[in-house]
Amino acid sequence: MNISINKVKIFVTIPPENVEEIRKAVCEAGAGVIGDYTCCTSSTKSIGTFMPNDNANPYIGKHNQLEFVEEEKLEFVCDIAQVRKVISKLREVHPYEEPAIDIVPLLDESSFK
Repeated sequence: MNISINKVKIFVTIPPENVEEIRKAVCEAGAGVIGDYTCCTSSTKSIGTFMPNDNANPYIGKHNQLEFVEEEKLEFVCDIAQVRKVISKLREVHPYEEPAIDIVPLLDESSFK
């Protein structure tokens, strides 16, 4: 098996009212391309939890209090060469002080014979 990583899947949680702004920003930065299609994303409703400490500047919630908030988890593919640009744009438009961003390497199906 010959494995090379050319793409990643990026997951980020977002307040529902910010999903479209962030979707647009990451797609304009080069994410969400699958073959001849652009702006390919998926989102799932979720409940996020967090507790801001005394040093935090929370967008939602109060210091030292566990918060439960409705969010959407936005996911999209991204070419390795575009990751830094996409993440930079994502952070620029995301309202959270510390957005939860997961970057997962993807195997191309041509790696399997």
